[in-house]
Amino acid sequence: MSSSPSANGRVLTATVDLPDSHTLKVYRKHGGYEALETALGKSPDEVIDLVKRSGLRGRGGAGFPTGTKWGFVPKSKDKPKYLCVNADESEPGAFKDRLLCAKDPHQVIEGTLIGAYAIGASRAYIYIRGEFAHECRVMQAAIDEARAAKLIGKNILGKGFDCEVTMYLGAGAYICGEETALIESIEGQRGEPRLKPPFPAVVGLFGCPTVVNNVETLACVPHIVKRGAEWFAGIGPERNTGPKLYGLSGHVNKPGVYEAPMGISLRQLIDEYGGGVPGGRPVKGVIPGGASCPVLRGDEIDISMDFDALTRAGSLFGTGTPVVMDDSVCMVRAAWITARFFAHESCGQCTPCREGCGWMQRILWKIETGNGVERDLDILLSVTDQIEGNTICALGDAAAWPTRGFAKKFRDEFLQHIREKRCPLGNGSLH
Repeated sequence: MSSSPSANGRVLTATVDLPDSHTLKVYRKHGGYEALETALGKSPDEVIDLVKRSGLRGRGGAGFPTGTKWGFVPKSKDKPKYLCVNADESEPGAFKDRLLCAKDPHQVIEGTLIGAYAIGASRAYIYIRGEFAHECRVMQAAIDEARAAKLIGKNILGKGFDCEVTMYLGAGAYICGEETALIESIEGQRGEPRLKPPFPAVVGLFGCPTVVNNVETLACVPHIVKRGAEWFAGIGPERNTGPKLYGLSGHVNKPGVYEAPMGISLRQLIDEYGGGVPGGRPVKGVIPGGASCPVLRGDEIDISMDFDALTRAGSLFGTGTPVVMDDSVCMVRAAWITARFFAHESCGQCTPCREGCGWMQRILWKIETGNGVERDLDILLSVTDQIEGNTICALGDAAAWPTRGFAKKFRDEFLQHIREKRCPLGNGSLH
């Protein structure tokens, strides 16, 4: 965790700098699991209403209102219900959930238990990337600690609520960050997205009602229960409420995870939290929320970091994890590297994504190596149009958007590559 300019105001990362912050002893010393006890004194519908009124939107990228998502789960008791925690953080540029798993796993577990209680689930799965070996060990130890303290299992806190929490290790496929692919993976199937509808809230894990929530999303929940919906809704712009973890990387002097309110300006995040760009070089572009988000130009960074502002600007907030690029970066190469990632990680189920990602990668490499022609730019944009909206899951869109963004925002640089038949920046500073 990197220190923020206003460290005293931190909520989600208030204790991560303390020794043994990952332990139950430290967590309870600072009020841990008090929110769970409060929540269990309310009805599940009251907890859902509380989260709805807070305005909490999912921190995993889509920004869907969390309370509304919980409210979709049927009230009937004819089938078991499940809560799945998406800790499969795998998009390039995103690393903020990893911090919570390593430094404050009990905050995630407490949010998980409250969420499970709200939707009527008696079992929760924490789906975490297998490559996060340290985080996996820390999370499992935290689950074991909580179970030993009777915070997981039967009759939790003597309130008659039963819930088991099981950690499940993923095998490192980007596609398993998509909720239905994640569900398939837990079921032991190949991690491929399902057609929707039916949505997981109705037909999810093992054919039963299921909610999939992001790590940071659930970490917000104990604070909402403890401090109130109005407190949470009072942080950040309207419809974009609460504290937020920003994973800042790329060309900044102090990359790291920073906590700040929703709605902080991107420029402030780069200059004040990240210490600016090394050598004082100008910002050429920023991918604001993970590799799937369309790039912004350097002259567009006076923008609020929230879901609505970035959508209006033609990009996306995503996971709120900006990647900063200075003027030494070749944007064609940056686009190619991004496309290469999506081509590699496409599950291959849908033809537009499977074939289109490969096309994008090959055309971008052709341009980058000086073999492109002007017609390639039109073909490139046409391929993105053929992918977007034509795949089972949103990750097809996520593959198309960055390529289109680079090609449109930096069209002159693409044309320069084509006309000079070389990379004018000598391949830039990316590899």
